[in-house]
Amino acid sequence: MLSRVGLTYRCAATVGRAMGQVAAVRQKHALPDLTYDYGALEPHINAEIMQLHHSKHHAAYVNNLNIVEEKCQEALAKGDVTTEIALAPAFKFNGGGHINHSIFWTNLSPSGGGEPQGELMAAIKRDFGSFQSLKEKMSTATVAVQGSGWGWLGYDKESGRLRVAACANQDPLQGTTGLIPLLGIDVWEHAYYLQYKNVRPDYVKAIWNVINWENVGERLQTAKK
Repeated sequence: MLSRVGLTYRCAATVGRAMGQVAAVRQKHALPDLTYDYGALEPHINAEIMQLHHSKHHAAYVNNLNIVEEKCQEALAKGDVTTEIALAPAFKFNGGGHINHSIFWTNLSPSGGGEPQGELMAAIKRDFGSFQSLKEKMSTATVAVQGSGWGWLGYDKESGRLRVAACANQDPLQGTTGLIPLLGIDVWEHAYYLQYKNVRPDYVKAIWNVINWENVGERLQTAKK
C-alpha cells in the first residue's frame, strides 16, 4: 500500500502518463491497526495522545491522501498537467504523513526500550561510536526541529552507513533525502503536547523507553538487501 504513495507522488510531479494506469486500478489507503492498546505505552505516552494521534491525525492524512489521488487520476485522464503540479504539495504532505506514521507505530512497543542487539548495535557502534552517542545525536537533532517535523535514524544505501537526519513537517525521509527510514520520532505537538506541554526535550527523552529495537533491526536488514 505505501509503495503506491511513492508512485502517486511522482504522478503529482508529472513524471509520466503511465501513472494513470496505476491510479486507475489502485486500492484506497487505509489506516493501519495498532498491535497494542492506546494505553499500552504509558506512562511514557498516554492513552489520550495515542488515541487522538492515531484515530484522528493519522486518519486525516489517509483520508486526504485518497482524495488527492482521486483528483490526480482525474487530472491525468484529462491531460491536465497544471492540476497535477498543483496537487504535488498535498501529495507530499498527506502521503508523507501516512508513510511516517505507519513507520512510527511499529517503531514503538510496550515492551520496548533498552538497547538494540546484534547487527543493529554493531552498526550503531561503527557509525556513532556508542549507543549513547546515537541517542544524544538523534535527540539533539529531533529537539532542534523548528516548528513541526521528525527526527530520523536512516540507512544510506550508497555508503552502507547509518545517518541521523531531521525532516520538516511531514516530508518523508526517503523521498526527500534518499535515506531509508529505520526509526522516526514525531515532534509535531499533537504527538506530545497533552502530556509534556511545550517541553519537547522531556518527550524525546521519554520515548526512548518504548522504542521497538527489534522492528528497527528488521528494517535495517530489509534496507540492506
